[in-house]
Amino acid sequence: MKRIIAMTVSGALFLSAASLTFAGGAKDSGKKNAVAQAIEAAKSMSHDEIVAKAKEEAAAAKAAGTVFKSYATSSRIADAGKSFTAKYGIDVETTNVKDNEVYTKLDAEISGNVDGADVVLVQNGAVLKVQMIDAGYLYNYLPAAVAGDISKEDQNPLVQQYINKLFIFNTKGSDVPAITNVWQLTEPAMKGRVIFKSPETEKVNENFLIMLTSKPWADKLAKAYKDLYGKDIQLGEFKNAGYKWIAEFLRNCSFGDSDTKIAEQISNDEASGKIGLFVLSKLRSKTVKRDNLQVASYHADEQNTKVAPFAGFMYPLYAMIVKTSTMPYTSMLFIEHLVSAEGFAPWGKSIGAYSSNNSIKVNSGDQSLAYWKERLVMDDPEYINQAYAEVFEFISKHLSK
Repeated sequence: MKRIIAMTVSGALFLSAASLTFAGGAKDSGKKNAVAQAIEAAKSMSHDEIVAKAKEEAAAAKAAGTVFKSYATSSRIADAGKSFTAKYGIDVETTNVKDNEVYTKLDAEISGNVDGADVVLVQNGAVLKVQMIDAGYLYNYLPAAVAGDISKEDQNPLVQQYINKLFIFNTKGSDVPAITNVWQLTEPAMKGRVIFKSPETEKVNENFLIMLTSKPWADKLAKAYKDLYGKDIQLGEFKNAGYKWIAEFLRNCSFGDSDTKIAEQISNDEASGKIGLFVLSKLRSKTVKRDNLQVASYHADEQNTKVAPFAGFMYPLYAMIVKTSTMPYTSMLFIEHLVSAEGFAPWGKSIGAYSSNNSIKVNSGDQSLAYWKERLVMDDPEYINQAYAEVFEFISKHLSK
């Protein structure tokens, strides 16, 4: 039975990236501000004490006519805010901000010291690192209540969840692209049949392509080529197999406006022979005909193999406290909520979202975070920053062809 799983970036991003670490706050020297002091003080406080401090802040904010605010690149932050208010009686104003706008908005608000977000839930770790953490604009907070359930690599900056984008194909008709090797997507017969959101407008898509130029992924792509065609790859003008795959993949792609629209388009009865690379969670949409779709990774499982060498990619959403927050204890409590089972519920109710909290199980019908980490390209912000200038230019050149 078929299984269906129900930057623009400143020059600073790559000029000094090689010498930077994820510790953060490198430019925020001198005396710690009130938010940093509160985070330090909270280390010796109980949960109840933090709640009491947060309620004091909320009362003062209400008297002053202000409210606790959170920005996120995920619209489900609104439901997380509602559950936080129901639990603690503290109002939250949530705003869904696009990935390519959120850092510009934060930079303007923080540098201008204007009333803005207290907590942000953002993607694109490469930009987060250089423009926000290393600039001292955002602070990390690891709630003691969940520290033991979050892997060390996900603690700083704190990963709230992972999201995956997978190769998913239409199963209608006789010409079904049952992909088991990504080089199949570069073949002439696939031209115009692959749909992907442009890396120019979706920076996590751009980061995915950049990662493929790293030596580990380039080596895996070279091996996958030989496994599929029985001969060594000939690179020609390309620096490594990652660059070659990117060029030939983009040549075959058409570009959708959004992952939701791509999912709808791929699932149409008339989309026989089409394959998309889009967010798995979009299959929850009532406008997507899930019965017409197959996840390439699951098709490969049924053949007792894996999609070589990857079945898509995965990226984190990070939860951070803004330097200019006037409600630091409320911010810490809200972040604790976001990584709790109750706070994660708006995302966990469907497939394609994976909490960093190991005590929270994945949605029924999905696979574990560990399963996907073995099969997907994962972000490495350090490499992305290091390689950004060169690969960005390469991608742009091949998008214009």
